[in-house]
Amino acid sequence: MLVKSLDTDDTLYAMNARKLMMPASAMKIVTLAAAASRLGWDYQFGTRVIAGGPIAAGSLGGDLIIVGSGDPSLTDATAPAVFASWADTLKQQGIARIAGRIIGDDRAFGGEALGMGWSWDDLPDGYAAGVGALQFDENMARVTIAPGAAVGAPAIVTIAPDTAGLVVRNHLTTGAAGSAESVETHRQPGSVVIELRGSVPLSSAAGVRTVSVDNPTAFFVAALKSALVAAGIDVRGAAVDIDDIADPPALDGMRTLVDYRSPPLSMLAVRMMKESQNQYAETLLRTLGASAGAPTAENGAAVATLIVREWGVPEGGLILRDGSGLSRYDYISPESLVAILAHVDADPALRTPFEAALPLAGRDGTLANRMKGTAADGNARAKTGSMSNVRALCGYVTAADGERLVFSILANNFEIASNVVNRAADAIVVRLAKYVGAER
Repeated sequence: MLVKSLDTDDTLYAMNARKLMMPASAMKIVTLAAAASRLGWDYQFGTRVIAGGPIAAGSLGGDLIIVGSGDPSLTDATAPAVFASWADTLKQQGIARIAGRIIGDDRAFGGEALGMGWSWDDLPDGYAAGVGALQFDENMARVTIAPGAAVGAPAIVTIAPDTAGLVVRNHLTTGAAGSAESVETHRQPGSVVIELRGSVPLSSAAGVRTVSVDNPTAFFVAALKSALVAAGIDVRGAAVDIDDIADPPALDGMRTLVDYRSPPLSMLAVRMMKESQNQYAETLLRTLGASAGAPTAENGAAVATLIVREWGVPEGGLILRDGSGLSRYDYISPESLVAILAHVDADPALRTPFEAALPLAGRDGTLANRMKGTAADGNARAKTGSMSNVRALCGYVTAADGERLVFSILANNFEIASNVVNRAADAIVVRLAKYVGAER
């Protein structure tokens, strides 16, 4: 733990402040700060829709090619309007029929879609979805699970959307009314098969779980094709990943029909930090890598490490292996996190959007139900972190006398209940919010 004053740079409290610890999602502080510094808050991801053939007599005589750069923001809430606008643009340019395929070009990113050191048993879940240059609905599908009509009957399972490309093997049964729910999801890397095992109690309400898709690019183009058809465009070919094409088309000289831009990084950061969305962080890490010539997580980690080293993070004070903190190979010290947070606060170009993206105690994001009704409520802004035997809380709080404080609290390798650790961290931040400098 480390607490410092942003106004005087005095250390108020330190305990093992230079010790390397697993930060879980507090690692997103590093990723976002480095990305904002290198890319700028106005940075937007681009997606191009390209005509792979001539347009004549209402028909595109070839493929429609979608070239992505990693936009993570096309979700089930935003994509319908965006895809509908793309369909309108195609019609305005004389396309009512596409003779060829819908091809997803994801070559803007390289390397593994998954993070280094991610636990294999996390991989079926939505929070561990792989990333790519084309992404739809955060690369997740939703599985709805309801009990059967009688004890021992198979549970009722449905998956949406039907373009997810996943095959569900349902081994769930219906347990006795009032019994504990026990649902396990399993999917091997590279497999489209999701296995569900366990039981759900009779007469219980249906529940929804998010699961990761196997191929984000195929998921994207399948959803787009479905939207184009729904908008009245006749698509004759299949929706395909460019990696599955033996002789992919060359894009030189082809006509761009749509040049779509995502919301700026300042807006994307809100979803990433307040809800701790891993896919956004992993996308930014690869985008950092691309800014230095190699669009991989490894290169992005190297870029981020160099950036924060200039801000006072000592060599050996950070081991960065992914962008989200889901990896158990990530390590950072409280001292390093405080150095980054202090630098961001002191930099007018970084400060306001970064701090606005952090969860606000008692109000929103992952802190919506923490520290309510205390001196920290509506005051402390902090990034949480949560994995098995890992908890983190790092951010800013204003003391009772107006002094601005920065803190990092990291806990690893505990055996007590995690809510006890969270309550202890919250109590520390509340105490800081009540702090008066004369107490020194």
